[in-house]
Order: sequence, then structure tokens, then C-alpha cells
Amino acid sequence: MPDPAPPPAPAHPPGIGVLLVNLGTPTAPTTAAVRRYLAEFLSDPRVIETSRWLWWPILHGVILRVRPARSARAYASIWTPQGSPLRVQSEALTAALQEDLIRRGTPVKVALAMRYGEPALAPAIAALQAAGVRRLLVLPLYPQFSAASTGSAFDATARALTRLRWPPELRFVNDYHDDTNCIDALATSVREYWREHGRAQRLLLSFHGLPQRCVDAGDPYFDQCQTTARLLRERLELNEDEMAVSFQSRVGREPWLQPYTDELLRRWPAENLRRVQVLCPGFAVDCLETLEEIALRYRETFLAAGGERLDYIPALNDSAAHVRALSALIRRHASGWPGFESIAEGPLASA
Repeated sequence: MPDPAPPPAPAHPPGIGVLLVNLGTPTAPTTAAVRRYLAEFLSDPRVIETSRWLWWPILHGVILRVRPARSARAYASIWTPQGSPLRVQSEALTAALQEDLIRRGTPVKVALAMRYGEPALAPAIAALQAAGVRRLLVLPLYPQFSAASTGSAFDATARALTRLRWPPELRFVNDYHDDTNCIDALATSVREYWREHGRAQRLLLSFHGLPQRCVDAGDPYFDQCQTTARLLRERLELNEDEMAVSFQSRVGREPWLQPYTDELLRRWPAENLRRVQVLCPGFAVDCLETLEEIALRYRETFLAAGGERLDYIPALNDSAAHVRALSALIRRHASGWPGFESIAEGPLASA
């Protein structure tokens, strides 16, 4: 038999896609929806680094029976008419990035996926490929790398590609914790907040926590959080007493990265720190951890301890500065791919 004929040459250069990946969210602030979400999230071995035979009875016998109702009440306190803030803001950021790249003449298709929940990662990759994408840049919306977040997104991407007959060429953004444009965007958001609301006695940078053993095992997350904080402090021209770093959202009894956000906020009023502003530079968009944990629960903690005022400075979300920064990041990482018109990076104000 003669060899099969080769496929026809494509009429256009292979398409380039950008897949933004965020953590995920329940589909509704209900116990059932939260249980489904937590079951997927807490089954990830990157998140819970414990042997399955030990963890499974705890997860299904205790946690998924108790925690969903409590978490559903927390989600309900921040839910919007449009849905989950994390998904709404992630979708707005995706649309704004797509618009920015089109305006610049950059041939890139941008899509959104969640590591847990919907829109799921594997169908998002398959849809991009069906749309002609042959080169894929994956950008997890986690500025600082941790195995539990970015590493898990990498795992899920790899699994999704194994299901495709002809997977696309892949590039993966590991982190962007020290990206100049992103630091500038954070500084811009803080200055704009100060112009409207004034400055507090101290700016607290609260990052998501991580078990200490993960850093001891080689996770770079703690160092990258400290680098982000140092660069932002320098950009804002603050001294070390005017800014502090802490870690939130710890669970369980083992040591997590310290200092803990809630403990600082309980202690500071006794040290005559009565007015505090909190920024969460590890979260690209607002979510449960920023809107409920910081802006509601930890504000109550601070006031109950004798504080006078705690203000939460919103995440970058789909702000113009954030869009410009991520657009520049995407263009830099996609540069050199055939079919991609590289745009030289210059000052964002003139981009």
C-alpha cells in the first residue's frame, strides 16, 4: 500500500493561545456545591502531601461532613449577583487581556481555566486546540511559585495534554513575583488608594500561608513573597517599620509560615498601631481569602483587639495597570514563536 498522503500545509501560521489558570471556586454558595469543590481541591496530592490511606478517611469521614456548611456561609457573605467574585474577576481580566492584545496587533487567543471547578482546565485546552491553537502559553495567576498552586497547575496541564492526539507546543510561566511591571501595578494601586483614603500607620502585606515543611523541602514560595514585599516597599519608598509581611489562611496544628496575619492584628493595637491597611499581593483577583477572611473576619479581629480602622486595598483585578503588566508578560514569554509578532518592551505608559 502506498504511504498515506501528508496533511495539507496550513493556510495560516499555527495559532498561539494563552491559558490563564486560577485556583477555582464553587458554583454556588451552598453546602452541596462547596462540598464538590472541596472534594476536588483537597484530593489533590500537591495540596495535601499525605499518604492517601491516611488522608482519605479524614477527608471523607470528617472534613467533607463538617467544613462545607461553614465554608458555604463564608462564600455567601461575599457572593455577588453575577456569581463568585473570583470567577467574575478572572473572567473580566481574561476579556481585558484579550482586548489589549488585539489592540496591539498580537495574534493570541486568551482563555480562562480553573484548577478546580469550572471552567475546567482540560476542556479549555481542548477548546483552544479546536480553535487552531498549536502553541500554548500557560500563565497561572499565582505571582509566587508554590508546589501546591503553580505546581498543581503544571500537573493538570500535563495530564490534559496526554489526552490529546496532537498536543500543542507548550510554554509555562513559573512565576512573576519580581516582574517590574507587576510591582509597578501594585505600587500604583496602593498610591491610588492612599490618594482617595489617606495612609494608615502601617501597610500589611498578607500572603496566603503554606506549611513550613513545604519550604523546608525546597519550595521557593517564602523567599519569593519576601522579594515581592521588598521590591514593593522600595517602590513605595517606605521604611521597614511602615510595612510588614504576614501569612494567612493556615489550617491544622502543624507550623505554617510566620508571622500569622491574625496574630499580628490581635497584637498590634496593644502596641499603639490602631490604623492598618492590608494588601494581598499573592492574589491576582479578589476571592474568599481577601474579601471574607481579610476584609470581614480579620477586620473584626483587629477592631475587637482595640484597633480603630482596618482597610483592605483591593487586588489588581482587571485594572488597567494589571492588564498592561500581564500583557507585557505574555508578549515576552511568547516572543520568538513563529507566527508571533514580537513587540519590543518599553515603558508601559507608551506601550
